[in-house]
Amino acid sequence: MGLFSLVLHLVLISVQSSGAQEDPLLPFSEHLDPEQKVQLKWGFDEIQGTILFELTVNTSGWIGFGFSPNGGMTGADIVIGGVGPNGNYFSDRHAVGNSMPVVDQQQNYKLLSLSEFDGKTVMKFQRSMETCDEDDLPITTLPIKLIYAYGQTDDITYHRNRRGTKEVNLLKYIPQVTPPDSRYFDMIMVNFTVPSKQTYYHCKIMTAPTFNQKQHIYRIEPIIKNLDLVHHMVLYRCPLSVTEPYETQCYKEDKIEKCMEVVAVWGVGGGAFEFPEVAGFPIGGNVSTYFYRLEMHYNNPNKIAGRVDSSGLRFYYTSELRQHDAAALMTGLAVTPGYAIPPLAKSFLTYGLCDTTLIPQVLSETPQDLQVFAVMLHTHLAGRKVRVGHFRNGKQIDLLAVNEQYNFEYQEMVNLGKTKTVKLGDELLVQCTYNTEDRTTLTWGGLSTTEEMCLAFLYYYPAMSLSGCQSFPDLLALRAEIGATNYFNWFYMRSTWDDTSINEYQQALKTINQKVIVSNSYQMDSYKFGMIPDLQVTRPSVPCSRNSCTTARLAWISLLVCLMVQLASF
Repeated sequence: MGLFSLVLHLVLISVQSSGAQEDPLLPFSEHLDPEQKVQLKWGFDEIQGTILFELTVNTSGWIGFGFSPNGGMTGADIVIGGVGPNGNYFSDRHAVGNSMPVVDQQQNYKLLSLSEFDGKTVMKFQRSMETCDEDDLPITTLPIKLIYAYGQTDDITYHRNRRGTKEVNLLKYIPQVTPPDSRYFDMIMVNFTVPSKQTYYHCKIMTAPTFNQKQHIYRIEPIIKNLDLVHHMVLYRCPLSVTEPYETQCYKEDKIEKCMEVVAVWGVGGGAFEFPEVAGFPIGGNVSTYFYRLEMHYNNPNKIAGRVDSSGLRFYYTSELRQHDAAALMTGLAVTPGYAIPPLAKSFLTYGLCDTTLIPQVLSETPQDLQVFAVMLHTHLAGRKVRVGHFRNGKQIDLLAVNEQYNFEYQEMVNLGKTKTVKLGDELLVQCTYNTEDRTTLTWGGLSTTEEMCLAFLYYYPAMSLSGCQSFPDLLALRAEIGATNYFNWFYMRSTWDDTSINEYQQALKTINQKVIVSNSYQMDSYKFGMIPDLQVTRPSVPCSRNSCTTARLAWISLLVCLMVQLASF
């Protein structure tokens, strides 16, 4: 091999290796066999209903992969492909027994690439999570048995020891590999007596353990001592000006409000959250002197006195550093007095706009695009839907996250299934839908459970010194739009609300200027005015579900039986 060929060979290996680590569409990875000769990478898009796979096998022969009801061949949904002497081959099949899988009449797998290099075969392909083909198995949020097989040549024959199965939850994946030096620390309230108030926010400023060298937090899980009291928790990192521990009611003193850079978020009903393999939250080394503020929202509707709580968060960390430092960004509608949701509304919308053109203006470091990999959506009791639209050059290009069936009792950090790039200059719109048909008075925006919020916490990398990117309606413009000399009095003077008045107020909120504010970790803000763009729910139309397929077939059978009975009666 010549020098040029050797260099080109090494470059190709380097590009393939780094590309595999960095591919934002394939954030998850599992070896399916003990010898680590079969590697599966995948990513998915729940909004579009698609899932992407890349299968790499140490062979120059055929490779097969599929889903099985019980881990065996019978009833399995399979794809087989390879690079043969006459070119690439690839097909969607199903197994009716321990024999050659049958080619499906409907080919629902789309081959994207197929290559053979350095003794390995790499096959990248895509399918819908639900194809509604009776020969395919649906991919759901439940674990599924994956099967694989491969040959040493392109002659597809019985594979003996070159096969296996592994159960994986593709859509709710949590890596099972724990770093050998994994440790954890807790940041908790300690024997705090919860006041006999319906809603109470308690804040505790404290230090984390100190480390001489930087560590990466790779897993965060809640420690809940009173499930009926703890509604949500947020851990913020404080600026360097905060140098002492402190504990008090939240949002009553300036020293508490200085700490606003989000580190971790947990909501009622949520569980542990694991970072992707390429990112971790940094702690220690040059960041070991930071203080942190744990904000605990206690919801005590029965106003019971004397309850003691020691809830908080547990952080697992490792010295085996990931490729990127991760961070969190709070987006949405700023939580500040001034907006209200009318009563008797079937579907009322609020909006929070994030304009990333402001980010370079508040950073001392070089600003970069945000690689968003997870999100937590948050409203209170009246919330029914939350959508996060992604806009570029004034046009919607994606839905970053969507929850069409928002449940106040089940809030969790959700992995997006693939890393989505938010370029500097893009806009994000957080849109919340509320139902107040059971309320007769105004619902104000605020901290209480009976008040409302509209937030989306985004986890991204590489980390930047950011705390928030939010907006709030321009109240002067709103006052002019609704023809009120005093905005707050206008609300209270309205004795009745009906569909007409609700819609008029809704349109006023949608069409007026919004004050967009981006804040860094040190309470430095930059702002501009912007307009709310139109958000389209660009979800693909699914022709049917597996249940509806079955239901349709049963309906036709029932109809035929009915017709036969009627004909027999003549």
